[in-house]
Amino acid sequence: MARIVLNETSYHGAGCRTELAGEIARRGLKKALVCSDPGLIGCGVTDKVLAVLDGAGIPYTLYSDIKPNPTIQNVQAGVAAYRASGADCLVAVGGGSSIDTAKAIGIIAANPAFEDVRSLEGVAPTQYPSVPILAVPTTAGTAAEVTINYVITDTEKKRKFVCVDVHDIPVVAIVDSELMSSMPPSLTAATGMDALTHAIEGYITKAAWEMTDMFHLKAIEIISRSLRSAVKGEKQGREDMALGQYIAGMGFSNVGLGIVHSMAHALGAVYDTPHGVANAILLPTVMEYNADATGEKYRDIAKAMGVAGTETMTAAQFRKAACDAVRKLAADVGIPRDLKQIVKEEDIPFLAESAMADACRPGNPKEPTYEDIVALYKKLL
Repeated sequence: MARIVLNETSYHGAGCRTELAGEIARRGLKKALVCSDPGLIGCGVTDKVLAVLDGAGIPYTLYSDIKPNPTIQNVQAGVAAYRASGADCLVAVGGGSSIDTAKAIGIIAANPAFEDVRSLEGVAPTQYPSVPILAVPTTAGTAAEVTINYVITDTEKKRKFVCVDVHDIPVVAIVDSELMSSMPPSLTAATGMDALTHAIEGYITKAAWEMTDMFHLKAIEIISRSLRSAVKGEKQGREDMALGQYIAGMGFSNVGLGIVHSMAHALGAVYDTPHGVANAILLPTVMEYNADATGEKYRDIAKAMGVAGTETMTAAQFRKAACDAVRKLAADVGIPRDLKQIVKEEDIPFLAESAMADACRPGNPKEPTYEDIVALYKKLL
């Protein structure tokens, strides 16, 4: 048996944020807690969404105590803000940070037994759906608007933990590429490579099947042809990336990921490394490690990335071609080649322990050992 969980409704295309007010009204909702991070508020992106609410006379309270890697404290403060506001829904404006924070707030608001936040790790036995979340992404990468996952940082224990819960998926996703146009090239590159990681890891994960394969291969194709132009600020590239990252989310949310994400979560918790950057640096090296456990799938990945002649390649050739194509794309959009500027060698044992304990690790196509993870980190120093 396989299961697919997706949004009730999603809107796509430049300017589609105007649909937000109608969706709130149609659902009989009266007031929103808007979750958005200080950077987006400061550069005026959040105002473009608030203008839609203002224009329709929908009251809201703005909550912005959200870090790039949101913490337990950010969530708990958000729950308090939600209760104090009198809101009956959440509007999440931002990247994975804002949407993940909103998911945790919404789940706890509906399931107060999980107020410690830590108890949400893994597949938590929540009873009730989150209060309604309407997600408005401003980055083309995390696909948090269409997934049943969210990630919270435990600063006390220096670790990130993954929460997987069908009750947390936003009821509405509004994927408006105009809201992504202010992303600087470096953020466009990092979030785009995060989306490619979702698509590739989702395609080779143990739980992958025909329906999710369809999403992942199409996402790899769109992202590979669009990311370079999106980083240059070209309109079509940005619109295509908004779609490609969403399609990747439709897939991986339902089948899980692998150790690229496990290792990246550890880097984010210890060094506050941007998640997309960590994924992008790790992806080709981990792909090489996983190659002999993926059958013919790297042939499909190489072909989707535009590599010619894959039909006649040997397994060794198409596996190398897929890894090389990923490495070339990362280099072309300015991703660092290694972890030398990020990782301290003395931290590797702790990083490897964290990665082995991560919820994404069991989905990896090859069963890694602690020593394997240590070796992969060291290979990138």
